[in-house]
Amino acid sequence: MCLNHFLEATSVITLRPHQNPHTKTLSPFWWEFVLPMAATTRALFLSCFHGGSDASGHLALRSRYPSMPRRPRSAVVAGEGAGSSGGGGDLEAAEEEEEKVAVFAVSGMTCAACAGSVEKAVKRLPGIHEAAVDVLGGRAQVAFYPASVSEEKIKETIEDAGFGAKLIDEEVKEKSILVCRLHIKGMTCTSCASTVESALQVVPGVQRASVALAIEEAEIRYDRRVISATQLIHAVEETGFEAILVTTGEDQSRIDLKVHGILDERSIMIVKSSVQALPGVEDIKVDTELHKLTISYKPDQTGPRDLIEVIESATSGHVTVSIYPEADGREQHRNEEIRQYKNSLLWSLVFTIPVFLTSMVFMYIPGLKNGLDKKVINMMSIGELLRWILSTPVQFVIGRRFYTGAYKALCHISPNMDVLIALGTNTAYFYSVYSVLRAATSENYMATDFFETSSMLISFILLGKYLEILAKGKTSEAIAKLMDLAPETATVLMHDNKGHVVGEKEIDSRLIQKNDVIKVVPGGKVASDGFVIWGQSHVNESMITGESRPVAKRKGDTVIGGTVNENGVLHVRATFVGSESALAQIVRLVESAQMAKAPVQKFADQISKVFVPLVIVLSLLTWLSWFLAGRFNGYPKSWIPSSMDSFQLALQFGISVMVIACPCALGLATPTAVMVATGVGASQGVLIKGGQALESAQKVDCIVFDKTGTLTIGKPVVVNTRLLKNMVLREFYDYVAAAEVNSEHPLAKAIVEHAKKFHSEENHIWPEARDFISVTGHGVKAKISDKSVIVGNKSFMLSSHINVPVEASEILVEEEDKAQTGIIVAMDQEIVGIISVSDPIKPNAHEVISYLKSMKVECIMVTGDNWGTANAIGKEVGIEKIIAEAKPEQKAEKVKELQLSGRTVAMVGDGINDSPALVAADVGMAIGAGTDIAIEAADIVLMKSNLEDVITAIDLSRKTFFRIRMNYVWALGYNILGIPIAAGVLFPSTRFRLPPWVAGAAMAASSVSVVCWSLLLRYYKRPLITQERQSYTSG
Repeated sequence: MCLNHFLEATSVITLRPHQNPHTKTLSPFWWEFVLPMAATTRALFLSCFHGGSDASGHLALRSRYPSMPRRPRSAVVAGEGAGSSGGGGDLEAAEEEEEKVAVFAVSGMTCAACAGSVEKAVKRLPGIHEAAVDVLGGRAQVAFYPASVSEEKIKETIEDAGFGAKLIDEEVKEKSILVCRLHIKGMTCTSCASTVESALQVVPGVQRASVALAIEEAEIRYDRRVISATQLIHAVEETGFEAILVTTGEDQSRIDLKVHGILDERSIMIVKSSVQALPGVEDIKVDTELHKLTISYKPDQTGPRDLIEVIESATSGHVTVSIYPEADGREQHRNEEIRQYKNSLLWSLVFTIPVFLTSMVFMYIPGLKNGLDKKVINMMSIGELLRWILSTPVQFVIGRRFYTGAYKALCHISPNMDVLIALGTNTAYFYSVYSVLRAATSENYMATDFFETSSMLISFILLGKYLEILAKGKTSEAIAKLMDLAPETATVLMHDNKGHVVGEKEIDSRLIQKNDVIKVVPGGKVASDGFVIWGQSHVNESMITGESRPVAKRKGDTVIGGTVNENGVLHVRATFVGSESALAQIVRLVESAQMAKAPVQKFADQISKVFVPLVIVLSLLTWLSWFLAGRFNGYPKSWIPSSMDSFQLALQFGISVMVIACPCALGLATPTAVMVATGVGASQGVLIKGGQALESAQKVDCIVFDKTGTLTIGKPVVVNTRLLKNMVLREFYDYVAAAEVNSEHPLAKAIVEHAKKFHSEENHIWPEARDFISVTGHGVKAKISDKSVIVGNKSFMLSSHINVPVEASEILVEEEDKAQTGIIVAMDQEIVGIISVSDPIKPNAHEVISYLKSMKVECIMVTGDNWGTANAIGKEVGIEKIIAEAKPEQKAEKVKELQLSGRTVAMVGDGINDSPALVAADVGMAIGAGTDIAIEAADIVLMKSNLEDVITAIDLSRKTFFRIRMNYVWALGYNILGIPIAAGVLFPSTRFRLPPWVAGAAMAASSVSVVCWSLLLRYYKRPLITQERQSYTSG
């Protein structure tokens, strides 16, 4: 239920501007801070979930009044009588004419009430399909049927509502700022990622580029007017890495189709021309080798079923088409990479094991030793020749990837791990070749080769990379589980021209198109986002929203793809399919979070810049030191093994230093942990927007809570009414509701809902309110019929020069002591009654506050409510420090004040008035059922609207950074200890030396261990608040 707020950019931004109580002018604070900030955050929210649209982009056409007719009456009349069986008007309203979209510039709107007035007025016109009003942008977008209503009539209607209106001739501008994602092959360490990132950031038109080593992807925010996705791919390939397009970020869908049949030039031409003739088709690419068609299209105009039908009919049935089996390109690339490393490892072992046996094992078996020591040419033996022959393909064929990587790295002056491997193995191999050739040309030179060093090094490194890739694949398991929620098939209903169901067909769920009607049986999964047009049931949405109880659904209610229908049959009209679905958008948010680097990652990036050159220098110094010490008798001859001389001993120490150093472990320490944590958080209903949020959350020692909707349920209800004058209660509420119906405040909505109980009709029309004024934090005033009505708090009454009698003041104090809000109603400058409204406290609020205190986190409540109610709520939940009657700017000021005192502050809120504080805080946490602006301003979104998730977010971040710290301790400690041991520090005292192939195995193991340590976060369990509280209180 909260996800509808979370994912929809609302058609009306419900802002209540801060106004001077004596005038209708907006305060400077509103113009200078809230309005620009709200506009910016709204634009960012739209770009986050719809691919990066500008603030001036199109408005989301979502109905706020589902009872309004969605099509012209004339279109419905044709289908009268057809819906008696429950099909509903939506099926009867078969569209025979094309709808049109017009955008109007609306002047004079100052708050959400104004926007609501415009929207209501427009929707009452016949032939209006949909209308959305943006109070911030001063725009209204209307979808209508030209045969029933004209643009001029819509303009006149807006003007009749009291606002200026002007038709904007141009269509909604095509968004120019897009976010592109590329899969990059060949990166091995942080140095590689930095090279690609730097290359992308200097490309004209690129605003931001981020490269994630752990998932081997780049996310680029770019201006499509300056540069294209193809040019971005070329920029990456110029750095020496292969780039594969994942998504361009354009407002279009893309599908890969598998072609079964013969694809000759004629059939390709027919397919291309037929598909390109369809409306909405952007691009088509044909891969004849893979029999693959890649088609980009606009889902509003066509869909995958239409594409398949056109292709099959155009080829007269000679070609059949299905969705390409490998739909997830990234999974395909990962599987291909795993397969390549596995094959390379197996082939490497085929050659390396014999090399190992001939050099390490057979030399101790008398019969075999004699055979291997037999001379072939001069002093060159059979064993040396065999090892040379077997190690060569390992060095140059199987190890080719290391040469390629090293060459690319050196070309861009950014040496990486490949350089170290190539140097180490080449040194061992070519010295061995020199030694064997010298033996072959000499009659007394005894060769000592290190062929086993080069081949075993490569084998162990390939094993390490293979295990690392397998482990890294598991870091994205949470995303895979989310994607698996969507059902494989769906049942689509077929209708005749009158809207009657004439049949049903089971199709691949990926073939669902907009406006399809899907049948969902009990126990089945909802295949697509949409709204119910027939039937009623309960739907389990826990896998998406975290709401544990099934949610009742009936005609007009929205449903989310991937949720489970509990009982009853539903007919659902698909509205958002493919990449536009709620599930796909959550996945995109988690993927974006995994791309965002934590500040601690900069530490590894700085080290990686000097790591490889430093290791090369240390390796040369090690070799030189041991070589000179041996040449000038710096150590006894007895230290030198019998099978080598002082030069060879020094060479082994130098190679060991070169191959034991591991920059990969440092590079993987942070991103792997962040990837797992964001995925685990998403599965727990906590959406963390990247490493920055994680790093800040683990430092939090003070949390500022909003009251309404955060500590309380956020759905106030009227609990009592006190009349101070003789008046009929129904008449009293008619006046109050007429004034409050124009307000978007939760308390106003509660009063209007209560007033509806006095009328039997479902959509009662309240008397008209004239001269309506809304004053943020105080109340509303309006002229209703013959009376001047003022509804608000005590200070509002006093500022309006209305005397508050002692009786009323006593009632207010009494209500505040009960944690209830007393709302005063005055008519014609005289108080006539007090309405008591209560917002129940969330059931687990007290437990959460107690647990946070046990975590050494101070809790503060900041609210715009009165002191009496605030103190009562604070006492009930266990918060001692309270700030009441605070305006939005005061909340942000309080946060900044706490930060100046040295605290790391988190803000938890749900409303637009919380967004300044959410932005100001070190960590902003938005309740998922809150407003879109609050959600966009936040760093962490609590999808379940459950306060326990505040603890989960902090606890998960702390455990994640414990893992990251341990990763750095291991990665740095491994290098700090391993390099001196490999250099021979222990050799003088213990005669212990680390053979190069053992050093290579240790290097490979270090990367795998870091990834596996991060993977343990997959088994994270959220704290059991109730149990912990019991033990806390008993202790």
